[in-house]
Amino acid sequence: MPELSQIATLLAVNFGLLLAGFLVLWLIGVAIKDVTFVDACWGLGLASLAVLSFLQTPSGASSRRYLLTGLALAWGLRLGLHILGRWRHEGPDRRYVKMMDRAKSDRGWSYAYASLRLVFAFQAPLLWVVALPVQLGQISAQPAVIGVLGWIGAGLSTFGIAFETLADGQLKRFKADPANKGQVLSSGLWKYTRHPNYFGDICVWCGFWLIAAETQLGLWALPGPLLLIFLLTRWSGGPSYERRLTHQRPGYDDYMRRTSSLIPWPPKPADRSAP
Repeated sequence: MPELSQIATLLAVNFGLLLAGFLVLWLIGVAIKDVTFVDACWGLGLASLAVLSFLQTPSGASSRRYLLTGLALAWGLRLGLHILGRWRHEGPDRRYVKMMDRAKSDRGWSYAYASLRLVFAFQAPLLWVVALPVQLGQISAQPAVIGVLGWIGAGLSTFGIAFETLADGQLKRFKADPANKGQVLSSGLWKYTRHPNYFGDICVWCGFWLIAAETQLGLWALPGPLLLIFLLTRWSGGPSYERRLTHQRPGYDDYMRRTSSLIPWPPKPADRSAP
């Protein structure tokens, strides 16, 4: 087991740099009066924590360090660049626009204070906890060789990256067709789960934890994927997204009744009694 001082130093350095990074991002958001880009910072930030941990753990098992960092970069860069591209194409996210407008009209908060308190203040600690597998998983030198559990985790993470990449591509093509404006995507992977991108994210980070869990220290990274699952399914992910769509998209209620929320599953038959 690595010394506690080594563990504490790595986690403290990562958290400090992460905090400083989000402070800079907050200042940018205040300057441009748009915080939409913060969503892209999750993928890019988690990948950055993997790289920072790699640089601080030269005595860790090289095979596990390279595997975790490589997969984290593949996932984080793809997701982060995808969301940045969407922001560039679609403009400010209406969720954040309404949040900032409400904070100003109802509470009299300035844009700087509202964006700090409602958007940026909690990003660093949440991201730091979610990234525990790629931080703690790189410290230990033993076992030096990746075992069965680690390769299962690598396979699960790779599957998750491919799954959400395909889902994002299907959604992008659907939105690009003007005939689909206001319609509900219910084909491809979206036929089997309402949130294929969230399902892919969960697979990725559960896979990272399995890789890390081959080390005694990596077992303690379990709060990372558990927090991610909570955030996506109970807090900022699915619930807020679906509340908005039920008001904006005719037929979304029926889509919700027929389609699995998260885990891909064959859809239920359409309700023929509905008018």
